[in-house]
Amino acid sequence: MFIVSITYTRPAGEIDALLTAHKKFLNQQYAEGVFLMSGRKVPRTGGIIIADCADRAEIEAIMESDPFFIGGVAEYEIIEFVPSMTAEALEAFRYSVDRN
Repeated sequence: MFIVSITYTRPAGEIDALLTAHKKFLNQQYAEGVFLMSGRKVPRTGGIIIADCADRAEIEAIMESDPFFIGGVAEYEIIEFVPSMTAEALEAFRYSVDRN
């Protein structure tokens, strides 16, 4: 499981110019079952994505296809974690010794 922290590096106008393409990118990843949750930081300095990927190389490749990355308007911090506790609604994502 991965947390992707996106930080804008360019003015809001440059971010907004890529927002429609970024939303299309997000929708594609949701449709493929990779992204579980996403949203803006408050204040609006970037965003957060929670993703379920096989490994770090996969999430890095996905994020390199984000229009914000391609447009050079944001930086990305990718944090891998093992969800050992979850709310009941997210139980399928909880790590166990049986899950590979």
